[in-house]
Parts: sequence; C-alpha cells; structure tokens
Amino acid sequence: MAGNFAVIRTGGKMYRVAPGQILVVERLEEDGAVIFDEVLMVAEDGVISYATEEKPLAVEVHGRILRQEKDPKIIVFKKKRRKNYRRKKGHRQLVSRVKIESIVKTA
Repeated sequence: MAGNFAVIRTGGKMYRVAPGQILVVERLEEDGAVIFDEVLMVAEDGVISYATEEKPLAVEVHGRILRQEKDPKIIVFKKKRRKNYRRKKGHRQLVSRVKIESIVKTA
C-alpha cells in the first residue's frame, strides 16, 4: 500500500501515519514490534474508508519501537499575587519513538 496513509488512535490521541514515518507517542510497554489495531481511517489510491462504531476497519498498522525516552522538561509554575505563594514543578513525559513499517489489510 505505497503512498497511502492511515489515522490511528493511541494514548488517547489521533495520529496520521504513513509507512516510513517516525512517530513520537505516549509510552508503549512493548519492546520491538508493535501493532496498532485501532485504525479510524485509511486512504489507499485516493479511496478513503472510515471506521464506525458498528463496522471497524479490517486494517492494522505495523510499527517498530526504536527507543523509549523522555520529552523535554515542562515547567509548571503557580503563583497567587500578594499572597507570597509560589510553586515551581517540572515534568518530563515518558514517550516511545516508533517507526511505522506498513499498513496491512487483515480481511
């Protein structure tokens, strides 16, 4: 399925993916190969197919986890003026870097 793309859902977010693309998603616990089976839309040769509640698409997106890492730090700063209240916290989200290998029909 060359030159095609799909829309998948993982980690509560939707991503438009194509074969060969490198994607940064929320941490996946698997190692090596990963299969995204919640495909919301697929486009092949100009024909677009959508998934519905009653009829999910018979398509899987295969990928390979390249590495597990952390996003850059995000600073969370709270302040209430004239109250001498200041709180500073940092957060680094755990993410997985995934290379999309193929979009495969399962039926």
